[in-house]
Amino acid sequence: MNPMKMSRLYAPTLKEDPTEAELASHRLLLRAGMIRKEAAGLYTYLPLAWRSIRKIENIVRDEMDTHDAQELMMPIMVDADLWRQSGRIDAYGKELVRFNDRHEREFVLGPTHEETITALVRNELRSYKQLPVNLYHIQDKFRDEFRPRYGLMRGREFIMKDAYSFSATQESLQEEYDKMKEAYANICVRCGLKALPVVADSGEIGGDTSVEFMALADAGEASLVYCDDCGFAADDEAASTTVAVSEGPGDGTLTKVETPGLGTIADVAKFFGFPENGARKALAIVDAEGNPVIAIVPGDHELNDCKAEHVFGKGYRLMTDEELEENGLFKGFIGPVNLPEGIRLVCDKSLEGSKSWTCGANEVDYHFTGACPGRDFTPDEWADLVTVVAGDPCPHCGRPLAAARGIEVSQVFQLGTKYSEAMGAYFMDEDGKEKPLIMGCYGVGVSRTLAAIVEQHNDENGIIWPVSVAPYEVSIIPLDVNDDLVWPVAEKVSAALTERGIEVIVDDRKERPGVKFADNDLMGFPYQIVCGKKAVKNGNVELKDRATGVRSEVAIDKVAEKVAQLVLAARA
Repeated sequence: MNPMKMSRLYAPTLKEDPTEAELASHRLLLRAGMIRKEAAGLYTYLPLAWRSIRKIENIVRDEMDTHDAQELMMPIMVDADLWRQSGRIDAYGKELVRFNDRHEREFVLGPTHEETITALVRNELRSYKQLPVNLYHIQDKFRDEFRPRYGLMRGREFIMKDAYSFSATQESLQEEYDKMKEAYANICVRCGLKALPVVADSGEIGGDTSVEFMALADAGEASLVYCDDCGFAADDEAASTTVAVSEGPGDGTLTKVETPGLGTIADVAKFFGFPENGARKALAIVDAEGNPVIAIVPGDHELNDCKAEHVFGKGYRLMTDEELEENGLFKGFIGPVNLPEGIRLVCDKSLEGSKSWTCGANEVDYHFTGACPGRDFTPDEWADLVTVVAGDPCPHCGRPLAAARGIEVSQVFQLGTKYSEAMGAYFMDEDGKEKPLIMGCYGVGVSRTLAAIVEQHNDENGIIWPVSVAPYEVSIIPLDVNDDLVWPVAEKVSAALTERGIEVIVDDRKERPGVKFADNDLMGFPYQIVCGKKAVKNGNVELKDRATGVRSEVAIDKVAEKVAQLVLAARA
């Protein structure tokens, strides 16, 4: 392994921040000459980024292999008929890239490969004796995002590792699932990511149980809540708890109160002199089937869109003003008592124990106090509807939850028999009975992990790569490559490090020291060895730790050994 010379490196840096780059990762990967945009959501990985991508992939491979998964490679182009068999061809939506070949046979570009892997094994895994099996591949995926943005964070083409396990029993699936969770936690640690495993919604992939690994970052698209006391964490699409609510005023008797012009929760709470969680917020909805619904939630919480889709169907929406009028409803004064006929009533579970509600009276400028479920009205359903927020009680220990934002870098799913039943993937159990294979699915966003690492590891000068995923571990910076004293020292140190198996890049460019320092900081190599004339004359070089900024002089004859020890200790 020879050291790389920066004069030969294809890494066209940018002096200014690109105008389209909003996130640190997008901005810095572009500026450091690591990625280039080809079209919206499509990027070329230049040599430095590609070296880091390969290191992430190898960490993933190591953990997968250690946890008994086997690597294969499936086609990117998938027969659309498989997606019809699973029932996902239309459900996935316009993000699924579909096209016809020259024979007018329809194909898709795989965003995931549940269908492909199920079709692969359904004629091969026929006995319980062959199970469990866990298969994975690392591959480009495609998703025709409506609005690709944030660089590698949300693209149309991206690199993902997806794995699929097949088991004979739920207990076996749980074992595979737990192994993958352990592997994914290890992957995050080895990549230098601070991440939380959070309870998640399974989305379009389906299944009953899912955990996401969220890299904490202010720029994250996902909102999550977590408990510092017991370790509970969940994204806001899946977090569930019993929200604290207050009872309304009065003695519990149903009382109609004139509230002229008080059509907001804030106004009602102020009028009655209680916190907003003492009021009941009513939302008029048209469900996926076109039916009218009133959803009631605590006044200080919002309806959660993902949870609402589970209850009201995908495609539900709020009523228009015209629809409110058609259904005999009055904006700002809707409530569960005296609700017009034919309107379904669904109330948040947190309100189930409350017996004195303050709510709209279904009459303009009037509210009820003392409304009691079961006495004054009967909900058609109690459901988990609200978005959990910071300060709500932890569902496990009751302590107040904290909130953060995160980048989803990986996710594990228990799919059950969703795909095997739909696609006819059955095996013979030990009693001679035919049963559907029980599946798990496990994905790592490799390219997104790269972006997440940069989001967590940067400063005002550029990227700060963890050693485990750095494109090069050490940069050697001779300040004057033409100096007969400096250049030989740079070559000597480079050779000594290379002999020890350290990945070295030498900045041999005929540039000013300031340019070299700026570029090396921007590119984020973990350790920099600066060879300056004054220090070299004294038998030393300067060693800089990029992460801490600490500089120290080290003897020329000892620097290779010292740096090699630091690097080897920090490798994943």
